[in-house]
Amino acid sequence: MAIDPGTLLQILFWGLYAGCIYILLATGVNLIFGVMKTVNFAHGTLLMLGAYVTWSFFVATGINPYLLLGATIPVLLLFGVAIERLAFRPVLGSHKLNEIFLSIGLIYLFENGAALIWGSDYQSLRSPFESVVIDLGGFSLPLDYLIIILATAGMLAGLSVLLRRTRFGLALRATSQNRKAAQLSGINVERMDMLAFGIGAALAGAAGTLWAVSGQVFDPYMGSVPAVKAFAIVILGGLGSIPGAILGGLFYGVAESAATYTLGGAWKDAISFVVLIAVLVIRPTGLFGERGE
Repeated sequence: MAIDPGTLLQILFWGLYAGCIYILLATGVNLIFGVMKTVNFAHGTLLMLGAYVTWSFFVATGINPYLLLGATIPVLLLFGVAIERLAFRPVLGSHKLNEIFLSIGLIYLFENGAALIWGSDYQSLRSPFESVVIDLGGFSLPLDYLIIILATAGMLAGLSVLLRRTRFGLALRATSQNRKAAQLSGINVERMDMLAFGIGAALAGAAGTLWAVSGQVFDPYMGSVPAVKAFAIVILGGLGSIPGAILGGLFYGVAESAATYTLGGAWKDAISFVVLIAVLVIRPTGLFGERGE
């Protein structure tokens, strides 16, 4: 089936937009895992909380929801710090089953807590630019897609500068590479755990804001599917690899977009896991993961 250039560009940009949500989620998962060697299965609920926090700020202030990223990110960062200190720190270093069941328990706690606070009905948040499109000849690009892509690129660039150009980033990367050596060098590894978890939660909150502003509905139970896809992207790109999360997220977004157009919406979720299985058969460590010793 031949695809005209305009349709091809539409598939590509829709995939890039969707990929941005997955990238922010997966990057947070990888940052937490890289530093703490902990997998937080409740990470998807942080996206849901980010959407509700943004919605609450919008209802209270009426400010452009894109600008509310500046309010939602600090709230989720502090929330992530609290989760690490109160929940994960007491079980860190114990049996991995403790961490798994703890994160599963947090899923139910956060979902039911959100339902208690905001109700269980679907909510939505409309972008002020929802009717604005950029005419590119044979292709019309929604302005929201462009804003979301640029906002994600800006956040990733900021994260890169933080990790590579600051003393904090050096300490965080040292903790990720060799925890004991970092501790012997005078780095407070517990503080690095706390801040890594907070930044990971902030990225998930940012993903929730972009999810809500893009016009998608959300409810207290909507974090499960994005979380599963984020973990699949992490496995695809390689555990602990932020570049892998970025490229994997872009690949997943475009793959979903192409599958939706060519095979129908029923294949939107399935095609991603077909790709994942194929990659794992060829390279079990993922595209950018470290090979086993």
